[in-house]
Amino acid sequence: MKKLLSILVAAVLTVAVSALSAPAAPQAGWPEKLVFGIIPTDSSANITERYESLVRHLETKLGLPIDVKVATDYAGVITGMQFKHIDFAYFGPKSYVEAARRANAEAFVIEVSQDGTNGYHGLIITKKGSGLKTVADLKGKVWAFVDPNSTSGTLVPMVYFLNELKIDPERYFSKVVYSGSHEASMLSVKAGKIDGASTNDLDMARGNGKQWNAGEDFEIIWTSRLIPGSPMAYRSDLPETLKKALAAAFRGYRDRDGLEMLKIKEYAPVTDATYNPIRELMEVKNKMKK
Repeated sequence: MKKLLSILVAAVLTVAVSALSAPAAPQAGWPEKLVFGIIPTDSSANITERYESLVRHLETKLGLPIDVKVATDYAGVITGMQFKHIDFAYFGPKSYVEAARRANAEAFVIEVSQDGTNGYHGLIITKKGSGLKTVADLKGKVWAFVDPNSTSGTLVPMVYFLNELKIDPERYFSKVVYSGSHEASMLSVKAGKIDGASTNDLDMARGNGKQWNAGEDFEIIWTSRLIPGSPMAYRSDLPETLKKALAAAFRGYRDRDGLEMLKIKEYAPVTDATYNPIRELMEVKNKMKK
């Protein structure tokens, strides 16, 4: 009798474990697949590799295939969501604000840095050993922003230049370019093709030891105040059950190696109001440019 009871208990446990580990089943009204858009902070290959573990986790939790789309520029993700070609996306703070306005995007989780803060810092960098150690040293040199919709790569340093230093980058530097990604800016500085550039500590950490050695290759000459962390946002017209499932899946992502690839601690709940300071910076920039 005891042996039979043990067999029955083991069978029940096996079924329970199998049920917990089995992929979720899509619910009524859900699409056949989801399209995940990602802004181009670095190369498409690097981004795809970095998010591979997270995507597998989401597919298992949601029971849906996920198609990853890395755009060629930040505006591509905003436009893709606006025309319903993208269901949810990784935005920077400024590109999210634009997506909320133009594409009815709703932020649902925020990246939590490895030190536990819900944010990151903008940086101004030069090449180590170049002798360029202040913004004053960069006068008449070649400067790189990242993308017009980048927060740390354009908005934050632009406000710093206009509002605090009272300089117009187009006149102050000999040439101003937009590199297209944080990776491109940092590699250009490392190679000596660009004298100074704006980027951030998170993307610097993501490429450290692979594309560059931050301590040996870069001089950090300015660090911004804390910027709200980058959000994941979905289209507001997705089914409510799907939005809740997406949020729960992100918050439940605990793969250590995957999180290390992303250089974050976890994903935490967030609301749209978190990005009001970014809206304020955008207003300051617009007023200063007039």
